[in-house]
Amino acid sequence: MKNVKIAALMLLSALTMGIVSGCGNTDSAASTTKEVEKITIVQMPDENNPDAGTKNNDFKNDMEKALGIKVEELEGAEYSVGIEAMKSGKLDVLLVSPMSYYQARKVAGAEPLVTTTSMGEEPYKTVFIVNKNDQATKTLADLKGKTFAFVDPASSSGYMFPKSMLVNTLDLDPDKLENPDYFFKTVTYSGKHDSSIMGVVKGDYEAAAVAGQTIPSLVEAGIIKDDDVRIIGETEVIPNACFVVRADLPQEFKDKLKDFYLDYSNTDYFKALYGSEDVRFIEAKDEDYAIVEEMVNTLKIEEE
Repeated sequence: MKNVKIAALMLLSALTMGIVSGCGNTDSAASTTKEVEKITIVQMPDENNPDAGTKNNDFKNDMEKALGIKVEELEGAEYSVGIEAMKSGKLDVLLVSPMSYYQARKVAGAEPLVTTTSMGEEPYKTVFIVNKNDQATKTLADLKGKTFAFVDPASSSGYMFPKSMLVNTLDLDPDKLENPDYFFKTVTYSGKHDSSIMGVVKGDYEAAAVAGQTIPSLVEAGIIKDDDVRIIGETEVIPNACFVVRADLPQEFKDKLKDFYLDYSNTDYFKALYGSEDVRFIEAKDEDYAIVEEMVNTLKIEEE
C-alpha cells in the first residue's frame, strides 16, 4: 500500500533525525518518572483498519495527561526497523506481532508490556477444516494426499503456526512440506482466510488451515452455514500482538506506563482500533510467547 511506504519513510526520517525518545540510559537506582519527559510509540498500520492511526488522538492526549509527559506516536511499516531503533534507544514502545516479539526480545532486549483480550468469543487459534461431506478425514494424518490451502507464507495463523503443528505432529520435513506429493497432493496459498474457507466449501481445496475466528464471522454474515465445514484439528492459542517497552527505561516509569494501559477504558478507542468496544489491554508475559520460539525453531526461520 502506498500509505505503508510513506509511513516507513516517516519512521526512518524521524529516527534518523533523533526526534524520538527523551530518555537515554540511566542508573536504575537514581531513576525517577520525572526523568522521562517524552516517549515515542510506534505501531504498524492495521490492514483491516488502515485509518486506525488517525484515531489515536484521544489515547495520546489521555496518556500525556496521566503521565505528565509528551507522547509521540508514529506509524511504521517494517518491524525490523522499529526493533533496531529500540535497540539503539531511539524509541520506547513498539507494537509487535507474535513473531516480532521473539525478535524484539532477542535483538533489542525488549520487555513485554501489554497485549489485548480476544476480539471475539473464539480464541485466536488455527483450525484445520475439511468439507462437511468428507466424513473420512478425522485426523491431521488423514490429510495426506489431499489438496491443501494455506493463507499466505507471511500469515501467523494461516501458515506459520499450522505448518509448525503439522511438522511436529507428523514428523514432516519443513523444507519439503509444500512440495507436490510429499505429504499433500498440492499446496495452494489462497491469500485470505475467508478465501480458504470458501475454497473448501466449494471443493476447490480438500482441506485448509484458517484462523478459527473467521468461521463464525462468515456464518453470522450469512455467507456459509454453520455445518458447511468440519474441524479436524486445531493449534494451541496463538498470542495476540503486544506492545513491548525499552528495558532501560526507569522501572517506576514502566510500572506507571503499564498501569495506564491496563486501566484504559475508552470504548470509542477500542472500537476504532480493534473493532470491539469490549477489547481491553491486559498484561503481556514472556511465557505467553514461548510457543513462538518453538515455532521458529521448528520451521528453522528467523524474521529479517
